[in-house]
Amino acid sequence: MRYRRVKLRGASYFFTVNLAERKSHLLMEHVDVLRESIRHVKKAHPFAIDAMVIMPDHLHAVWTLPEGDNDFSTRWNLIKGGFSRRIETGERISSSRSSKGERGICQRRFWEHLIRDETDFERHVDYIHYNPVKHGYARRPVDWPLSSIHRYITHQILDENWACGDEFEQTDFGEI
Repeated sequence: MRYRRVKLRGASYFFTVNLAERKSHLLMEHVDVLRESIRHVKKAHPFAIDAMVIMPDHLHAVWTLPEGDNDFSTRWNLIKGGFSRRIETGERISSSRSSKGERGICQRRFWEHLIRDETDFERHVDYIHYNPVKHGYARRPVDWPLSSIHRYITHQILDENWACGDEFEQTDFGEI
């Protein structure tokens, strides 16, 4: 089945990628493998990572693709495949995946959203940076080590106390 995807060349996109086993912690346990897979794909198929958070069982990212390029699907397939090949076997594999010679590490598909404008971009970056708090893994966004929030703080785009006060409402950006 072919899914309808909006693919604009040189655009920015928000992504969610999930592990097949949602109770797994493979992304954090093997974060160096994930990082190496991303670096490897970026060399062959450049793109900018505008924001990213790696959670135990899923990740969110905002990417901007190069001018004239809209092939995010190949990039994600290569990243997920590279990651899966470097992880030891032993996961539960469905009969459908087994018949196709697939591993059972990542969900086959991913979710993407075309970023429409600057406000949409900011809301999705905020969602990414707040995600560890939302899931109860951190008390403050800055407390989560696997987040681009640290780069945003270093570049003085955000303050280290962003989203920490009583005046902050998670509903400012909510579920996407």
